[in-house]
Amino acid sequence: MEKLIVYGSQYGTAKQYAERFSEMTGIPVRDYKGVKDLKPYDLILYFGGLYAGNVKGLKYTAKALREGTKLIVVTVGLADPQDERNAENILNSVRKQVPERLLPGMAVFHLRGGIDYKKLSMKHKAMMAFLIYHLKKLPEEKKTEETKAMIETYNSEVNFVDYHSLDQIAEVTQI
Repeated sequence: MEKLIVYGSQYGTAKQYAERFSEMTGIPVRDYKGVKDLKPYDLILYFGGLYAGNVKGLKYTAKALREGTKLIVVTVGLADPQDERNAENILNSVRKQVPERLLPGMAVFHLRGGIDYKKLSMKHKAMMAFLIYHLKKLPEEKKTEETKAMIETYNSEVNFVDYHSLDQIAEVTQI
């Protein structure tokens, strides 16, 4: 079975997870921008950063997969995937980016990433400032633990990377 790890990463956390997973499994890893042909692969593990509700590069990569290719999507973002609502929103976003023909055999995992506000583009800094502005205006009873944490850590570096979370994905790839 031919396997490949592909990643889409804006600031590096999805890339870090993908490279670590490659070290663990011996599966080659490539940036989605540099992959020309995915037809030879039976299994694609896609590690993608979550940005404004989309998984970076997933739509482009998924369209290039042949019928019968097994797709495992690993999202990487700040949202706590243990929160059922977050997990459901992420899953809905993934489903919108993957062709219908690949959905039945697809598996999806969610990992926590990180953010370093100093490294954000101007566009992403503005988006985060806008989000934090609106979160601060929420009534106290409507603020979740995650919302409070976002407000508290705004403009700093936060890192939730946990390489042990890759173990569950490694079990699935032993096909």
